[in-house]
Amino acid sequence: MLFPRAFALFVTLPLPPFTNASIGIDNRILLVYLKDARKGHSMEKLPELAVLFHRFAIALALGMIIGVEREREKSEAFAGIRTFPLISMLGCAAAMVNDLFAPWVFAAALIVLAAAAIAASSHGAPLRSYGITTEVASLLCFFYGGLVWWEASALAAALAVVTVLLLTSKELLEGVTQRIGHQDITAALQFGIITLIVLPILPDKPYGPLQVLNPHTIWLMVVLIAGINFIGYVLVKALGPQRGIGLTGLLGGIASSTALTASFSRKSRIQPERAPEFALAIVLACAVMFLRVLVEAAAVKPALGKILLLPIAASGCTGLLGCIGVWLVRRHAAYLSESQEVKTSNPFELWSALLFGVLFACILFIAKAAQVYFGTGGVYLSSIAAGIADVDPITLSLANLANAGISMQVAARGIILAAIANTVVKMAIMCTGVPSLLKYGFPLLSAMAAVGLLVSFTVL
Repeated sequence: MLFPRAFALFVTLPLPPFTNASIGIDNRILLVYLKDARKGHSMEKLPELAVLFHRFAIALALGMIIGVEREREKSEAFAGIRTFPLISMLGCAAAMVNDLFAPWVFAAALIVLAAAAIAASSHGAPLRSYGITTEVASLLCFFYGGLVWWEASALAAALAVVTVLLLTSKELLEGVTQRIGHQDITAALQFGIITLIVLPILPDKPYGPLQVLNPHTIWLMVVLIAGINFIGYVLVKALGPQRGIGLTGLLGGIASSTALTASFSRKSRIQPERAPEFALAIVLACAVMFLRVLVEAAAVKPALGKILLLPIAASGCTGLLGCIGVWLVRRHAAYLSESQEVKTSNPFELWSALLFGVLFACILFIAKAAQVYFGTGGVYLSSIAAGIADVDPITLSLANLANAGISMQVAARGIILAAIANTVVKMAIMCTGVPSLLKYGFPLLSAMAAVGLLVSFTVL
């Protein structure tokens, strides 16, 4: 009886002078409860019945989503399609009672649920090899029910979807970890340390004769390009290096369209009957490369991304339509679905990151110098020259210079010229393959380059 007496004494004490500025949002529920207790009320007013039904229905649905997935693993889990909805509604009910009657109910219910989950897991441990995935999911489901009561249904729904995604990706994630080697982990750790420690302390001011070499900006671009490369790297690791030709082209465009072009041109000499399919993959990779350029430019300067959208879309759609035409012509071939290998290196290799940073700094300086001493024509010439080697550094360089020395239109045209120059390089590489590779690939790449050039210099 000590606790009720102490609580009664506490609620009869005079309240301090609260103001709207001094009351945090987390204290408002407790304040209202204490004021009602002083007035002789035992609880706040319940929401309307329709509101109650709506909140508990959402909690039930979220628990059902997780429960359906866990039912598939019922032989290795203590909860399934019935238990998880009950847990989410328990969380919603506990939050309601916590707010309206006793502020300790939610924590107590959580402790009881955790104890029950531990007991169920311990009981089933001798019979199965288990982790604590389902147990953790049950606790999260309880919290999601509480969030629904606290009018954070959108957040609870998003977290529930992420939870189900993680639960269903067990085999995929385990496959990725099996394909990741010790060198990959070491390189990722090196890059993470340098990014998290070095990037914040790099000076954020320009240096050099033209005041364009900013160490912080240069390294930030390295992080950006490594992140984009990492997407392709993870996809290859997750899906496996052996993929169908169409998917190979898509992944190759993210990883390295130039390397894919060289590889398939060489393979066309060994398997000349498959040259049309090799051409299809090369054109797909080039179309994805144009999309990659758009993403990079928009990430640095969103306004520049809007300007580039039309010419990039025109070039990319031209390539994709051509690929569809090739596929329709060749779809009767049985070997269309045969797999090809996508090779990519770890984008977090320290040496590769530093090399890209140096290359980006050099091209940034050259592009600025060309603009200062030769005007707009110098920017276009430097874009073409840089695009022959790699389209990423010049894209990021011009995006950084846009509205800071050159106009948006000039930067956009320079990026398109770099992408077209890189496409021409791929056309030259295709010349090392069999004639049938050129027959299908050369016209499509030429059309992509011509459409991009036409749109960028007539519409922009």
